Amino acid sequence: MSRVERLEAREEKAARQAEIDAQQAQAVKVKKKKKKKGCGCLVLLILVLAVLVGAGGYYTLGLMPVDPDSEEKVVVEIPNGSGSSAIVEILDDAGLVKNKTCAKINSRIGGYNSLQANTYIFSPSMSFNEIMKIINTGDFEYISKESIEVKDGARLQQVAEAVSEQLPYTTDEILAKWSDKKYLNQLIERYWFLTDEILDKDIMYPLEGYLYADTYFVTTDNSTIEGFTEMCLDRMDEELSNRRPDIEASGFTVHQLLTLTSIVTKEATADDQAGVAGVFMNRLDKGMSLGSDVTVCYIFQEDRVDLKVSQLESTNPYNTRKFAGLPPGPICQVVGAAIDSTLNYEKHDYLFFIADENGVVRYSEDEAGHESNIDEHGLVKDEDAEGAEG
Repeated sequence: MSRVERLEAREEKAARQAEIDAQQAQAVKVKKKKKKKGCGCLVLLILVLAVLVGAGGYYTLGLMPVDPDSEEKVVVEIPNGSGSSAIVEILDDAGLVKNKTCAKINSRIGGYNSLQANTYIFSPSMSFNEIMKIINTGDFEYISKESIEVKDGARLQQVAEAVSEQLPYTTDEILAKWSDKKYLNQLIERYWFLTDEILDKDIMYPLEGYLYADTYFVTTDNSTIEGFTEMCLDRMDEELSNRRPDIEASGFTVHQLLTLTSIVTKEATADDQAGVAGVFMNRLDKGMSLGSDVTVCYIFQEDRVDLKVSQLESTNPYNTRKFAGLPPGPICQVVGAAIDSTLNYEKHDYLFFIADENGVVRYSEDEAGHESNIDEHGLVKDEDAEGAEG
C-alpha cells in the first residue's frame, strides 16, 4: 500500500470515529433531556397533588360548623319553591354558613333533590352538610312546632283568637289592626287582589276571607300582627295568581269570588261544593236571593244551624234571605279547592238544596220539590225557625 493510500485510510477511519463519537454524544444529550423531563413531570405531579389536597382541605373546612360550641337556636324559614342556591343565601343570612363558596359547591353536588319547605330550628354548631340533609328530608325533629292554624271556614274573629294564643297580642288588638284604614291602604297598594271593595262601610271585617286557610309557622320575622298578616296574604297571592286567568274569565272580581266561595265553604263539604255553587249561580242569574242561612249566622257571629225568625228578618246587608245578590263581603276563610269548585261550578237547573241528617245534599228545581225534600228527610221546622233553603 502506498503512502497516499495509507493516509486516505487513516483519514477515513478518523471520520468514522468522529461520526461514532457524535452519535454517542447525541445519545447522552437525549438521555439527559429525558431524565430532566421526567423530573419536571414529577415536580408538576407533586404540585397538582398539593393543590388538590389543599383545595380538599379548604372545601372540608368551609363546610364545618360556624361555631362548634354554640348553643344558640336559629329559626330559619325555607319558603315553597326554594332551590339549593336560594337556601344557601337564606342559611348564610342566618349566620349558619362558614364559607358561602364551599356551601354553594356542596349544594350543587350534594344530591339534595327533595328539599322540603318548612320552618326549621338549627344551630351554628351544625355543619352545612348536616343542615342540608335535614332540609332535604324534612326531618320533623328540627321543624318549628310553634304554629298558627287558620282553619278552613273560620271567621276572622276566630282567626284573631287563634293568633292571640301564639303572639303577644289580644284578640281586640289584632282585630283593631285588621280594621285600621291606614294599614289596609298599605296592603291595598302591595297586593293586586286587595281593592277598595274591602273598605265598604257595610263590611264587618275588611280582611275577612283574605287570610288563606293554612298552617303558618311563627318565626322571628313574622311574630308581629303585620308579619303574620302578610304571611297569610302572600299565601293567598300565590293561590289567586295561579288562577288569575280563570278569575278574570269568570266575570267576578276577586272580592266577589271570595265572597261566594266563603258561602259555599260554609254550606257544603268539599265533595258537594261544586253542586251547591251551581245552585247559587242559578239564583244569581235569575236575580233571586241566595237564601243562605250561613250569611245570617255571620251577622251574629254564630255557627249555629237553627235561626230565630227575628234573626232571619234582620235588615243587615249580609242577610241573603232578605236581599238578593251577594252580601258585602266574604264570611270566612277559604282554601284553593273551594275556589276551584266555585269557579268550576256544576251546571244544572237546581234552585234549592238541603243536607239531610247524614250530610247528603238533596237538590230540587222548585220550591215544591224543596218542601218535599224537607218533609221526606225529616228536617222539621220549629215555631221560631225556618227550614234552610241553603
